Amino acid sequence: MFRRLTFILFLAGCLLVSGCSISGTVTLDEGGIENVMVNLSTAAGTIIATTTTNSDGEYVFDDLSAGAYTVSIDPPEGYTRSIRQSVVKENDYTRVENINFALASAAVRTTEAGDVIGFRENNGSHAWLGIPYAAPPVENLRWKAPLPADSWGNDTYIALEISDTCAQLGSMLVDVAAGHIGDPIGCEDCLYLNIWAPEFPADNIPTGINRLPVMVWIHGGSNTTGHGGGYHGQILAESHDLIVITINYRLGPFGWFAHPALESGNDLDDSGNYGTLDIIRALNWVRDNIENFGGDPGNVTIFGESAGGWNTLSMMISQEAAGLFHRVVSESGGMSTTEMSRARNYIEDGGHYHSAREVVNNLLIADGAANRDAAKTTQDGMSNEEIQEYLYGKSMDDILNACGSGDGESISVPTGLRDGVVLPTGDPLTRFEDTANYNEVPLIIGSNRDEIKLYTIFDPNFTIIRGGLPIRALDKTYYALYASYKSDAWKINGVDRLAQILSETPGQPGVYAYRFDWDEEPTILGINVGFLLGAAHGMEISFVFNNFDQFMVPQYVSLVFSEESLPGRQQLGASMSSYWAEFAYNGSPGFGRLNSNPLEWKKWDNRQGGEKTVIFDTETDGGIRMTNSIITLEGLKYRLLSETGFTTQTQHCDMYSDLFYTSDLWSDEEYETLGADGCGVYAQ
Repeated sequence: MFRRLTFILFLAGCLLVSGCSISGTVTLDEGGIENVMVNLSTAAGTIIATTTTNSDGEYVFDDLSAGAYTVSIDPPEGYTRSIRQSVVKENDYTRVENINFALASAAVRTTEAGDVIGFRENNGSHAWLGIPYAAPPVENLRWKAPLPADSWGNDTYIALEISDTCAQLGSMLVDVAAGHIGDPIGCEDCLYLNIWAPEFPADNIPTGINRLPVMVWIHGGSNTTGHGGGYHGQILAESHDLIVITINYRLGPFGWFAHPALESGNDLDDSGNYGTLDIIRALNWVRDNIENFGGDPGNVTIFGESAGGWNTLSMMISQEAAGLFHRVVSESGGMSTTEMSRARNYIEDGGHYHSAREVVNNLLIADGAANRDAAKTTQDGMSNEEIQEYLYGKSMDDILNACGSGDGESISVPTGLRDGVVLPTGDPLTRFEDTANYNEVPLIIGSNRDEIKLYTIFDPNFTIIRGGLPIRALDKTYYALYASYKSDAWKINGVDRLAQILSETPGQPGVYAYRFDWDEEPTILGINVGFLLGAAHGMEISFVFNNFDQFMVPQYVSLVFSEESLPGRQQLGASMSSYWAEFAYNGSPGFGRLNSNPLEWKKWDNRQGGEKTVIFDTETDGGIRMTNSIITLEGLKYRLLSETGFTTQTQHCDMYSDLFYTSDLWSDEEYETLGADGCGVYAQ
């Protein structure tokens, strides 16, 4: 009886004070904007209520049950672009307040397409989110080189909202609900960028020699997933007087696709490298517009991680990107490209299993073809015009599902195509031997000590998984050995080999290498995250941005960043972001911005015993230091041949084949006699 009375009184109180509601304001410089149309929608997008703001810019939606909602506003008079915010109401009886839309007149800037208005971040920086840098690549612009964004005329574009993700399958990188992992998400209209800058009045933006360096972030995700909006640059921009930009670019089969039937005679349209061209288009936008935000178009640093690191290096070998950037940072990247024949042809003709022709096969099977042979026969009987019409008639979901990797969660397509126009033919590493063949700029290139652990930690072949969490390694010794060899191989391919080549290239500016070693994740419920994850792939990003409220996999922030590790993280993040900022200013990381670090980060020295790589770690684990060590594939092989730590002979044999089967270092004799018992004849 008492509980029932309490419930009735609580509900009555909720209704009496206009509780159980969602409310907020729409303001300009903290003054209310009246008569703005505000819509409340369900998570599915159905509008269930509409209201308008009062003279103080306030709105409220009452008597709402628990659930996920979206609040959106129609643009006030003189503005363009509807914007929205997602809201979760935890139960039927709570109020959700301060769902605010706050414009700042000091953050009005002019672009070639029209004026934009942004807002003031909590740390004082200005931000502009979701600015289009290209025309939407939809309908007849699908699989075409990007065009400049259309003008929005005399209205002011409201830049308060991150854009949608580019078309992809849902993954942890874009913070989708677990039930939607592997589902098609995002949209094809996705070519937008976000800008952060120190706070400047609109009438006192830096000009001339006072313009600020610009840093353009290119997100990772295997060029098939991810989102530029997942990385926020307000701290990096405000702390070091920089303009920080994050971008989207087309992914997967929308970013790289080269079916011969789509060829039109236009070299860029026919390149298949649409994601690469999107990045180049974004850099063109920066060149043409960033001066109005206080940035220097003559001092642009592109930086990115994983596929984003690969993409920054691809800009160095693309003639289409020449002159659009002036420094490069490649974090955990690498440099390899794909033959056009592999991107185009059927499997039996040397094509990738998700080449353009194989994607059409998969679409035809989804439409009723009995099997691959039947689909191939049908495709071979279609004219180029029929194949074009067929492909352009397919939905985003159709195309994404036709490129699924088979694990139900990811896409696999060939990227970085050797078309001879956007990207050169031949081995890209040989391009770096002569500055006449690439865009020579100062370079930071690095990797993380435990790169591969990001992939082993949730692999049931390596760890015991309970309730979606890795409990412990199946074989702790093998886990550590596997991670060491595979991560060192990543460093060879992504850092040391390229640093060696470029350091010997006449005319190449300084090359600066790093290794990230931070591994102070907590032990939670007996799970040693520091061992299982360590200095894994992507862990350095939060330190570079000096922002520990964000992480590459958003839902795992609390699992990797504990209160106990905060002082060390803050110190290391301040140092790393300072080095990155100084590099953006002057092309050399030196002692960090304004000599804020005690150690000089020296360029790679190829001489024997010369210092080569800076190690990034906290003071409790050795601090920031230089090392003269270098890893080569030959050295890794020598180490593996004498390795005695594997638990089983099979582990030893598998590692040898994994590392060397596709390289010139493979030896049948070594494989057959490897370790204590040998591996026998390799079964291809």
